[in-house]
Amino acid sequence: MSAGVFLHYLRANLFLCVALICAPSIIPAYAQPPPPGPAYHTTNALRIDAADAPIIDGNLSDPAWSRAIVIDDFYQRGPDVGEPGTERTELRIMYDENNFYVGVYNYHSTPNDIVLRAMARDGQLYTSDSVTVTLDPGATRRNGYSFQIAASGGRADALLQNNSSALNSWDTIWDGKAQVMADGWVAEFAIPFRSISYEPGETVWGFDLSRSIRAKSEWVNWSAYLPNTYRADVSMSGTLTGIENIRPVLGLDIQVYGTARYHHDWKGLNNNSISGTGGGNAYYKITPALTGTLTLNPDFSDSPLDDRQVNTTRFSLFQAETRDFFLQDAAAFEFGGRNFTNHNSDFSNTNNGRPFFSRNIGLVDQRPVSLIGGGKLSGEYAGFGVGAFSVLTSHTADAPRQILSVARVSRPILEESRIGLIVTNGDPTGETRNTVAGADFQYRNINFFPNKRLLADFYYQGSFSSKDGQDSSLGVGLQYPNEPWGWRFNAKQVGDEFTPALGFTNRTSIREYDGHIQRRWRLRDSALRQYTLVGDNILITGLDNNVESRISRFQAELETSRNDRAFLSVVDYYESVPEAFDLPDDVPVSAGAYAWTNIAGRFQTTPARSWQFRVEIECCRFYDGDGVDTLVNLNLRPSQYFELRMGYKSQFISLPTGSVDIHILSLNSVVNFTPDMQLALEAQFDNISQDFALSARYRWEYQPGNELFVAFGQTAQVLDSRFKAQTSLFSVRLGQTFRF
Repeated sequence: MSAGVFLHYLRANLFLCVALICAPSIIPAYAQPPPPGPAYHTTNALRIDAADAPIIDGNLSDPAWSRAIVIDDFYQRGPDVGEPGTERTELRIMYDENNFYVGVYNYHSTPNDIVLRAMARDGQLYTSDSVTVTLDPGATRRNGYSFQIAASGGRADALLQNNSSALNSWDTIWDGKAQVMADGWVAEFAIPFRSISYEPGETVWGFDLSRSIRAKSEWVNWSAYLPNTYRADVSMSGTLTGIENIRPVLGLDIQVYGTARYHHDWKGLNNNSISGTGGGNAYYKITPALTGTLTLNPDFSDSPLDDRQVNTTRFSLFQAETRDFFLQDAAAFEFGGRNFTNHNSDFSNTNNGRPFFSRNIGLVDQRPVSLIGGGKLSGEYAGFGVGAFSVLTSHTADAPRQILSVARVSRPILEESRIGLIVTNGDPTGETRNTVAGADFQYRNINFFPNKRLLADFYYQGSFSSKDGQDSSLGVGLQYPNEPWGWRFNAKQVGDEFTPALGFTNRTSIREYDGHIQRRWRLRDSALRQYTLVGDNILITGLDNNVESRISRFQAELETSRNDRAFLSVVDYYESVPEAFDLPDDVPVSAGAYAWTNIAGRFQTTPARSWQFRVEIECCRFYDGDGVDTLVNLNLRPSQYFELRMGYKSQFISLPTGSVDIHILSLNSVVNFTPDMQLALEAQFDNISQDFALSARYRWEYQPGNELFVAFGQTAQVLDSRFKAQTSLFSVRLGQTFRF
């Protein structure tokens, strides 16, 4: 970083630092959380015979449960960190040769206040009273699984990767039920050992259980109750002993499906077509910790609509992956560490320079390309984390069939850290020969200071292209995610010709510096739960160190005891535009240097209510003109059986060169007939493309792993208030899983 750039960066952050340092004299010093208890709690799991296995019905009356140890020492993660939970929670753990069982009796002194929402599989269970089991087979203190049941009966599962990310779209076969009682509610879990990866002979596992008491906005944990541990962090989980003599199985799961489709093109001459196809997946446990997968003709009809976006920048936008086939093992391919993959922030863009982005597979220039088949490895082998797959794509009008591959290997080192390598090969367009190779180091120390953690990440990657030659990207990040003070600093460089064909870049030939600092005050016995002051700054220069972009933000946040939240920000922008570019509706932004300052505010109500409201506004400048951004979301949840979400996003821009108004509307609803049967509806429209999209998806998992899926999709254009249909698609898919 040159002296001029450093002064630019320092000047941008000076008022943020002054505000944070002076804040203690402005805001009263409220009591901080009490000293934490033991780092790890320990218990033993009861071994039972398979013949004594409980019936999973949300009732703990089965005789086996009476023999299990009762665990009832739970502590608040919030609002009063470290204090005992205000409601009694009783946890029981046992297992047989096939399954791991957890029973939780969630007492509630006012059972009418139990919040019942979100019954759908993998739905928004955070809106309900719920309990979450965290399993870390072998006590790696790095990776694990979470299984969640809501009081309404909804279920969710996730992969937890390197204490950094939770992959919510991961699904496995397990069973769970909930039942509301006169004095609380019960959650009962049955998790087959064959549904998770573990090393045989490892009798000590990491385990934790957390409970959400939504009416009180209270969260309690058995072990990991410090607020600086992320949801995906298993480093402070408790210890479970005695897991042994698990029955070995062949470890082969075969999923087969058949799909029938009807397609109607409202514009074409031969506008009707009926087709059928079949396919499936075979999962084989090469070892209990390493899974091999073969797939044939994967089906993406169950994917939701992409979030509608309208670009008002001169760089391409990132569109998140939504296809379950690629999301299943996505955590195995994460590269660079938490500093470069997940800030848990809406302010910093971490996606530029990704070596691998699965959305590039099966899509070329936003047009679907069929996948013929592929193979995949994921899990652990001989102490190494492994993620690898190759797929064969169908040919297109412009390119022959392609073999696209990625391999990721990592190795734990030190107490909590790891090193890794990644290699990708192939170009989905077929236009070049492209390879990317990279290495990363992720340092973790949960007790850098007593009960204070430090994270450091470093990566280097190079791309090798027959068209663009060779270039590289590198980054280093340092993060101190603690309370009351927390901060991070990242630096990244993306070379001019860095071209990962299976990755994502939208801005090359740059150096990016990303800084964040915050100070939080927690309150007790108050209508307000906490205050937080935040300072953020992103500075982007060219490789010549000339400043190209800067965004500086100072934000004040407060949260009420009911979990309502309000944010007020001052945001300062600087953009150096080297050449003119067009906004939507061909409104030009001329070349030149621009600086402007906006005020932004946000207010959102707690998800615990039957309705939830969120509004955001930023005003009132944009480049050398005027601009106002708004976002309004309204969620209605009258019961666990129905949910309606309405969204409206707008941007009003007026420049000396012209004006443009942008409107994006979305409507989503879910009807939950049972926890295993849902109907989901989505509709989206924006006035720039004038495209309308509708999706209806019915799913019935009539047995774990077996489902019926029905989908209907409609696209249209809305021109001058006239609805002009384009395509209609109707499909029915029946899937069955066989376990050996």
